[in-house]
Amino acid sequence: MKFFNLLMMLALTTSIMYGQAEVDLKTADKQLKKYYLDPAGNADAITTAYEAITKVFADGSLASSASALLLKGKIMNELAGADFKAKVLDPTFVLKNPTAASEAATALMAAYGAAEKKGGKREAITGLVENENYLNNMGIFSYQDQDFGSAYKSFKSSLDISEFLSANGSKSRITSDSMRNEQLFFTAVSAYQADMKAEAKPYLMKLYDAGTDEVFVYDALFNIANDAGEADATKYLEAGRKVDPNDSSLLFSEINYYLKKGELKILTDKLKMAIEQEPDNVTVYTTTGSVYDQLAAKAREDGDQAAAAEYFDEAMNYYTQALEKDENNFDVNYSIGQLYYNKAAAQVTVINELSADITPAGMKKYDAKKLEMDALFKEALPYFQKAETINDTDLNTVIALKEIYARLNQLDKSAVYKKKYDELSGGN
Repeated sequence: MKFFNLLMMLALTTSIMYGQAEVDLKTADKQLKKYYLDPAGNADAITTAYEAITKVFADGSLASSASALLLKGKIMNELAGADFKAKVLDPTFVLKNPTAASEAATALMAAYGAAEKKGGKREAITGLVENENYLNNMGIFSYQDQDFGSAYKSFKSSLDISEFLSANGSKSRITSDSMRNEQLFFTAVSAYQADMKAEAKPYLMKLYDAGTDEVFVYDALFNIANDAGEADATKYLEAGRKVDPNDSSLLFSEINYYLKKGELKILTDKLKMAIEQEPDNVTVYTTTGSVYDQLAAKAREDGDQAAAAEYFDEAMNYYTQALEKDENNFDVNYSIGQLYYNKAAAQVTVINELSADITPAGMKKYDAKKLEMDALFKEALPYFQKAETINDTDLNTVIALKEIYARLNQLDKSAVYKKKYDELSGGN
């Protein structure tokens, strides 16, 4: 008897839950019709309809109902339409429901599949045709507002609807390959900018396979492949360079690629090309100087002093050009100081070895090498001082100044920078 009563209670609970969903569905339908009668005068009705239909689908008991899905599609279409009209009248208007159009698309396609009668299917198609225009416009608005996640959803849904309409014998707004490729492009860009790289890749690949002339596609595919550790990632850059040999974005992606791999000699030619393309870009000169500085350090390690001197001069050449373009650039001043500092620091090992020879000849060599090292530290000093005036909280600059003054036996000044370092670093 108790078991029978329990079954009755369960049945009653299920009935009540199902009944509430039906009540909410009727409320949503009633409020939508009220809104249709006077959209301006009954603006609150569409909000109430949305709240009611949200409860219906949160409940879940009517989630696969054709009538519920169709009603949701209609409500979301109206919300998208209201946002569209407001945005057209006032470009500064912030979309209240940026994903309404894409939600409508999903509901209406599901409604078409769930509908058993032709009338229901016809209503779903009518809603989708209306929705297609909303999707495109809402995608554009979201893109302009830099809400790339919402833009992606709208553009993706637009492509999905186009295929859906074509497959079900209805005409889509996307009537040509050029329109489709444009939609693919903005779908891909939106996903990529929203840091949804996995979602972006299929659309990028479609454009890549079609031989698009959009350089962004090749650059994005390279970055995705490179981040994934794909060995042939540079094939996308090569393909992009065939489309536009002078595009700087591809060149800089390639430069960063070789920088990370430490393939410095390959970089120099790439950087010189970048300078030709952007002669006023100080960063390119600084990067080129840095590469030559690293090459000089490597040559010194290998004992090739001639090559080290040649690379040092090249580094100084590019740093000097950068400094001529912007004498108050922190990176340039710091880099020149670092160039001299690195060369001076390389002398320390040699000086330590010479200190072991206490013969007059040995001491003479020691003093000469010490003077050479100190001269380099003195050359570095004004550049680090200038860097400090530009950014007085940079720890690396403070460390360099502390070390240089210590090397030059100016211990009082070194102590000042030791104190400053402790204050900035918290003693760590």
